[in-house]
Amino acid sequence: RTFRSYLPRSHRTYSCVHCRAHLARHEELISKSFQGSHGRAYLFNSVVNVGCGPAEQRLLLTGLHSVADIFCQSCNTTLGWKYEQAFESSQKYKEGKFIIEMSHMVKENGWD
Repeated sequence: RTFRSYLPRSHRTYSCVHCRAHLARHEELISKSFQGSHGRAYLFNSVVNVGCGPAEQRLLLTGLHSVADIFCQSCNTTLGWKYEQAFESSQKYKEGKFIIEMSHMVKENGWD
């Protein structure tokens, strides 16, 4: 399979559990204590091989946010969302960051 971006094999990475497309480097992980639509999720600074849908306002556990669903560009699975805008000042750090649900990710390369 050809992906738009490959992450270096020397880095611990997260990949799409459905098609194994690379999604993020471990170094981009900000927090493991997030809640997605369908369970636990991780917050990342940046991701690869991910497309973005249109932004919409959603009332999440931490208040009102403008978010856009993100999907794997290889298999089109919805993975989570991107925070476009936070309306509460305490949540502004999330803007431009990405949530990927754990059920859609697999760890690869050197986790042992």
